[in-house]
Amino acid sequence: MRDSARARRVAPITLGALLALGLTSVNGIVAQETRWELTGSCYCRAAGELRCVSDQTEVRCRHRCVEELCDDWFWLERRPCWNWGYGG
Repeated sequence: MRDSARARRVAPITLGALLALGLTSVNGIVAQETRWELTGSCYCRAAGELRCVSDQTEVRCRHRCVEELCDDWFWLERRPCWNWGYGG
């Protein structure tokens, strides 16, 4: 009887500690993935018009272009949008 009462007291503490360790390691992994994600310019061609949105990751660019029903799209890492002419 004593062992089962002791187990009931220790089990919640042990479970809480294991959950805390698990959440800490998951947060570390997510933080590192986010840290190494590159941003760039996302170009979408729809209805003959080329539009650009800057500061997008490749995943966000792909998702955005699917939502906007782009005919063609491409993503250029670490570059700003080029929405102006060549000058001259």
